[in-house]
Amino acid sequence: MNIEIKENLPAKKEIKKRRKFVGSEAFYGYLFVSPMVFGFVLVMLFPLVYSIYMSFTDWQLLGDPNFIGTENYRRLANDPDFLVVLKNTLIFSAGLVPINIVLALCLAMLLQRNLPGMGIFRTAIFIPVMTSIVVWSIIWKYMFGTDEGFINQILRVFGVEGPAWLYDPDLAMGAVIFVSAVKNVGLNMVLFLAALMQVDKNLYEASYLDGANKWRQFWHVTLPMITPTVFLTLILTVIGSMKVFGQIYVMTNGGPGNHTKVLVYYIWENAFKLFDFGYASAIAIVLFAIILLFTLIQWWARRRWVFHEQ
Repeated sequence: MNIEIKENLPAKKEIKKRRKFVGSEAFYGYLFVSPMVFGFVLVMLFPLVYSIYMSFTDWQLLGDPNFIGTENYRRLANDPDFLVVLKNTLIFSAGLVPINIVLALCLAMLLQRNLPGMGIFRTAIFIPVMTSIVVWSIIWKYMFGTDEGFINQILRVFGVEGPAWLYDPDLAMGAVIFVSAVKNVGLNMVLFLAALMQVDKNLYEASYLDGANKWRQFWHVTLPMITPTVFLTLILTVIGSMKVFGQIYVMTNGGPGNHTKVLVYYIWENAFKLFDFGYASAIAIVLFAIILLFTLIQWWARRRWVFHEQ
């Protein structure tokens, strides 16, 4: 009898621990984060792992995947179109990132002043962020139209014959970069506005007493104090620029020729036009590696120029 009681003691203790855990803060904490964890595994982690597996297969959608090892990556290394697409993606990023960040910072510094009507201007600049990328791209496609486009009609008023913006190899990428910069500048502007409002006004007063003009105040007070926000916007903008697709698909379809074809468009083309899902997955994994590399480099370099991190 005593032996049975001793054997049941560990089980009773375990039951008490479970009952105690159910009503604890840790239980409710796990309960609240479980939807996010489940969503991350279902929407992010599983597709990523499955894409890695698919990149080692030959899968034409109809039929079962055929494991071929690293053949897709060897094919990628010898694909001349991939090098062109990679170059176009880097050109797009190199053009978009500085334009977006500089323009957003200038707008934020302009709109932080409490002048009449500034709230309306802030809303007007942020509206494109909430606009569908497809709708936004369609509007600008017609505005860049060769004959009846709004921009060329304005130029015609001044006696200038506008070019075929989206059909000129030298202008198409610039047009897409402009449209993308205007579309997303409002988000970075809001982040910069929040950062500028947190700068201690006493620092400006002290620098003014030391003889610093507005330009020196910007370089030695404003910019160092908002470098954490600059770092955040830089990472977000670089990642977004590497994943551009909607503007390219609607405005140029990768043309003229291959002059605006970027990595995500190349992935879509191989997957949903050529139905080569294995090769498309290999390109997607390479894109993931490139974005990860850029992010890690920025994270490492932040120690040299980002101040006041918390």
